[in-house]
Amino acid sequence: MAKGYWVSVYPAISDPEGLTAYDKLAGPAVRAGGGRLLSRGARVVAHEAGITQRVVLIEFDNFEQAVAAYESEAYQNALVALPDGAERDFRITEGID
Repeated sequence: MAKGYWVSVYPAISDPEGLTAYDKLAGPAVRAGGGRLLSRGARVVAHEAGITQRVVLIEFDNFEQAVAAYESEAYQNALVALPDGAERDFRITEGID
């Protein structure tokens, strides 16, 4: 079965402390939903659009699990803490077997 992934790119972060508060809630919610953090804010070499800001990649055992984790009460509570000062492009995508 194909894995599921959360991919987040943050083109702009003007409230780093608020993002830290979100991270403290989101991390346990993601782990409770079966997610494994593969990358968060590590080094980036940008091509094409040239966006080098924070990138987060989280892996789940399957696509359905990734969607369910996003829709969970715990993660929805974490989203409330995501600051207005963090512009984010978030996607859930299915991997290839």
